[in-house]
Amino acid sequence: MSATQSVPKPELLLDHRGAVKASFDMPLDYEPARLGVAFHEAGHAVLAMAYGIHVVSSEVMSWKVGDDGWGLTGATTLNVEQVGEWQYAAMLAAGEVAQVQYLMVAGLWTPERALACTADHDREQAVDVLAYHGYCLGRSHVPADGRSWGQVRGMARRRISYLWREIRTVAHAMNESTTVTGEEISTLTGLTNPPLIGGAA
Repeated sequence: MSATQSVPKPELLLDHRGAVKASFDMPLDYEPARLGVAFHEAGHAVLAMAYGIHVVSSEVMSWKVGDDGWGLTGATTLNVEQVGEWQYAAMLAAGEVAQVQYLMVAGLWTPERALACTADHDREQAVDVLAYHGYCLGRSHVPADGRSWGQVRGMARRRISYLWREIRTVAHAMNESTTVTGEEISTLTGLTNPPLIGGAA
């Protein structure tokens, strides 16, 4: 599979605040790096579905950069209606956690590669969304009446361990076909994609 897609729409490279997402050089060949991004998105999608969030689609995107370089990113589209605040945060943490777990399981883990999985935009989205709803998520500490990002990552890690087969299945399907729909994820995993409240996707 080669990086032949066009550069993604600019909005797909922005975080929820409209700022450009940080990018990292992944010291891996193209194929395992692309699969790693698929695991990141599969982590979001599978945990979302397990927590009762409607999944519209999940995809991995790749494109050529210069003569011999490439870029990679992904996107998971959700319809969040009713979900616990900490489950929502754990779903956002699940992308980075699943991508690092993929590196470990595949025998590819190094400190540099784990660092390149960093997804601070997911953490910042969790902080902002929870704050909007009156919950405190600390980046590096446990706030009074709240939780830390480390605790949320722990929640995600436990759920990912339980759902690793489903995440692996979705990641490989996404890597092969670029995009998987919520219905396809449901069929692949046996998880129920919750219906949209008030309409269909």
